Amino acid sequence: MKQIPLWNTLPGPTDGVLPRMTYYEPHEPKRDAAVVIFPGGGYVMLAEHEGKGYAEFLAAAGYHAFVCDYRVKIPGLPLYPYPLLDARRAVRLVRAHTGDYGIDPTKIAVMGSSAGGHLAAAVSTYTEPLEGEEADELSTVSALPNATVICYGVTDDPLDDIIRECYDTLMGDGEWKNAAACAPAKNVTESTPPAFIWHTSDDEMVKVEYAYRYALALARHGVPHEVHVFPHGCHGLGLAMGNPSVGQWGGLLLKWFDGMGM
Repeated sequence: MKQIPLWNTLPGPTDGVLPRMTYYEPHEPKRDAAVVIFPGGGYVMLAEHEGKGYAEFLAAAGYHAFVCDYRVKIPGLPLYPYPLLDARRAVRLVRAHTGDYGIDPTKIAVMGSSAGGHLAAAVSTYTEPLEGEEADELSTVSALPNATVICYGVTDDPLDDIIRECYDTLMGDGEWKNAAACAPAKNVTESTPPAFIWHTSDDEMVKVEYAYRYALALARHGVPHEVHVFPHGCHGLGLAMGNPSVGQWGGLLLKWFDGMGM
């Protein structure tokens, strides 16, 4: 593992923890594709099993895996746009240094769970400038990934109070109502990357409707996608090892990557 700072000069505040990536070197035989991973945690923390756990799985399959520790809750301050700035920076850093790792710059995926799924979808759909990017020397490098993996992610306006609270943490009370970046499904275009989406139908924390909304938006714009909805499973399962139904998703993802030429 190798830790990589995201910024030379950090734009915006932090709670003292500097944003960074952790690189997990692929096992042999190595592939020339990379996955940038955004753990979930409701924008208040980062879930290790949705970061390190995924990275170890992908590295064992030969992929270059980068876990992005983006900024989460900053007491007394709205968080947005700092997680999205960090996420874009992570993709740009990987793409700018593909030669160092043996990565094809056209084979960079993003992957996230829950709030991290929201961030992965936002990176894939919201391309307007953000305050703070003008100071970034890598701002000319594309931050748009080539593929998106969304695991039980929030992808649209909040459907209930649980997600409204997460959005209030991200934006400040009620400010998400006018924030286009908070509703990735509404920002899908023909240029949005192909996506692999999975969810469970009885997820009580993040409703499965989010998966359907993002997939429908992709379908409307002719963007290739694959969707798996498993009948049962609580929120935050991660790799779901030991679950004979949901635990299939990791293998299905690897097959999808193969079909995508990654």
